[in-house]
Amino acid sequence: MVKSIYAYLIVGLILLGIYILYTGSVSMMELILGAIVGFSVAYIFTDEWIKKPSKLNLRRLSILIAYALKYFTVIEAKAHWSVVKAILSPKPSLKPAIVRVPYRVSDEYAIVTIANSITNTPGTVVVDVSEDKKALFVHWLFAEVTEDEEARKHISAEFESWAKLIFEG
Repeated sequence: MVKSIYAYLIVGLILLGIYILYTGSVSMMELILGAIVGFSVAYIFTDEWIKKPSKLNLRRLSILIAYALKYFTVIEAKAHWSVVKAILSPKPSLKPAIVRVPYRVSDEYAIVTIANSITNTPGTVVVDVSEDKKALFVHWLFAEVTEDEEARKHISAEFESWAKLIFEG
């Protein structure tokens, strides 16, 4: 059963928000359907998703929302623009490579957030995780550097700092 009604409500509201965001509609029918779906999924999965309900707080939620806004506006727009320029260029400056990108987080959700952020950003995709679970292998379309730490600075340092604040802070 649900460990915390607070965790259940937070997860349900987040899922409702995601539903509204993806449907793009706030009609009464969509809100009702979104609430039914969101809270049903939350009821089933909250125990699995939220291991420590005490970590749920307004500060972390605010950071998550700020990150999502920045990611889906600024970061994505810049990455899309660089790929569009490469596509339209008669001689694109592509330097595809698979680089090792270390990370310094331990929380599984933080690792997945970093990997998803990299993969969802045009020009990069995570292809594997190192056996020691300390680095991601990333196919990078515009490989400016190939050294581990330099690749981390270019590809995932910002994602990692946000993930730390959200999941480990």
